[in-house]
Amino acid sequence: MVAGPPITELHYEIAPDVETVPGPKTRRLLEKQREIDSSAVAYPNDIPIAFEEGKGATVRDVDGNTYIDMFAGIGVLNVGHANPYVLEAVEEQSKKLVHTVDFPTEARLELIEKLDEIAPSGLRGQNRVVFGGPTGSDAVEASIKLAKYNTGGDGLIAFRGSYHGATPGAMTLTSNKKFKGHYTPLVPEVTHVRYPTPTADAGTGDAEAICSRPAAECCGSFSCARALEEVQAVLEDPYGGLANPAGIFVEPIQGEGGIIVPPEGFLQGLRDLADDNDVPLMFDEIQSGLGRTGQWWASDWHGVSPDIMTSAKALGGVGFPLSATMYHEELDTWGPGDHAGTYRGHVVGMRAGTRAIEYIQEHDLLAHARELGEHIRGRLREAGEDSERVLDVRGKGLFIGVEFVDEDGQPDGDAVDDIQQYCFEHGVLVWTAGRHSNVLRLIPPLVLTRELADIALDVLVDAIEHATN
Repeated sequence: MVAGPPITELHYEIAPDVETVPGPKTRRLLEKQREIDSSAVAYPNDIPIAFEEGKGATVRDVDGNTYIDMFAGIGVLNVGHANPYVLEAVEEQSKKLVHTVDFPTEARLELIEKLDEIAPSGLRGQNRVVFGGPTGSDAVEASIKLAKYNTGGDGLIAFRGSYHGATPGAMTLTSNKKFKGHYTPLVPEVTHVRYPTPTADAGTGDAEAICSRPAAECCGSFSCARALEEVQAVLEDPYGGLANPAGIFVEPIQGEGGIIVPPEGFLQGLRDLADDNDVPLMFDEIQSGLGRTGQWWASDWHGVSPDIMTSAKALGGVGFPLSATMYHEELDTWGPGDHAGTYRGHVVGMRAGTRAIEYIQEHDLLAHARELGEHIRGRLREAGEDSERVLDVRGKGLFIGVEFVDEDGQPDGDAVDDIQQYCFEHGVLVWTAGRHSNVLRLIPPLVLTRELADIALDVLVDAIEHATN
């Protein structure tokens, strides 16, 4: 098998194909889950579904209903469910060796080399990779430790609207107050500053006058300039409040915050401020990376490289839990054991990750994500042209957000809930995002075909009309 079958051969032949949902077997499993599983379980509260199997960009529940998957396990399944090219290597590796801590294996070293091949330009050929535990939070915690270890600082700059995970350090960087309210105090000395959000934070004024970048290099966005001004104040104002900064931690495109694509000059402005103040710039590419945006990393759209970068979700190929932190080799000052963890040697996940990257390369899925994403956003913009309820359609590649407001221009989470429910009942799985849950989030597998996308869009357009009229 040479890089597996084409994407047209990965999916169930007929999708969507649903009857009454949820079906009887699904209801039975949901009830059993409520009886014996944790009360922290959340996703079935929004979409009452019990999965049985999946292929490509389609999934099937235990009652035999088939759906088009526009969610991909929160961006985990970039090369689709049960991708045969990846599973071939998984089967081979699982028969030989599964767990090795951090002893060298071919699978481990091959993935490190593959990650270097696709690394941002400023890290390519001059980086180190440390693998973490099963979640993106592990990679975030490693980044925090590495930044503090190298700078001697203890303060971090993060952004409002951010999400970075659920462990203490990652939760502190996350801006959602409700999410972390029961667990404070967390890690001290984290300052949350403005993230440029043009639809909600456009403002008016002279961007060049307040931008931290030279006037000739300012991108002209007042929202961006105001955000950079705030970061600069924290770092350089004697009364900025953060006494010993250790770094800046940012999502190149905010995911949970509502698929917020920053203005052109924002990441470069952060890069300049980090360099000027001798602190590392850290990018969270856990949801936006590994081809999701039509580039390997969302930051590639801006040509800006971080000092430290986190990866997880799609890194495990077809859903294996694996995270990693890539960082510039100059920061490789740790001694043996200064960062540790049992599950840093999941060689099956590593083999799967390498195969997934190969599949994306061989089938040119970066270009496919760019082209299909533009098509999807175009159709959604057309659907919103006659409705004041669709505030914005945005994103890069197959990382897409549609923001909804009510008749008074206020965030409308109810409309998005209605759209999600309508789509579920008609065989399309979508999810939500945004500070007020008023953003429809589309993050399908990169193997989604144009044909499946158009079928899903027919349902979505009907759902939007149903929810906003």
